Amino acid sequence: MSFVSEYAVAAPAVAVAHFGQRLALETDCADVQACLAAGDVDFVLLHVVGSDATFARRHVPGALHLPHRQISAERMAQWPADTLFVVYCAGPHCNGADQAALKLARLGLPVKLMIGGLTGWADEGFAFESAVEAV
Repeated sequence: MSFVSEYAVAAPAVAVAHFGQRLALETDCADVQACLAAGDVDFVLLHVVGSDATFARRHVPGALHLPHRQISAERMAQWPADTLFVVYCAGPHCNGADQAALKLARLGLPVKLMIGGLTGWADEGFAFESAVEAV
């Protein structure tokens, strides 16, 4: 028996539920970049960590800078309640996107986390943008 098959594989219905749930909560850098490139952006992309200077130096194109500590009902009221937010942070070593996603969900707003964050974006070889876009 291999390390792979040492544990029983889940039933297909369990796998459908598990992976469906993950995809309901997450997206990835390639999907976000493809949407940006096609002009098919039906979400608001939020860069949720760092200072204004850090954001200005390097962020995903089209992203708005809204640090997770500044997310509030009052701040989010500028968007319709059914707006999908996609949040990202520095990368796998950062939990800022998780904190932002939790705050948005607690406010009753649709949210997905862009896995990989800035590290994933760079690993994919995608271009960054430089300039401050304040929320």
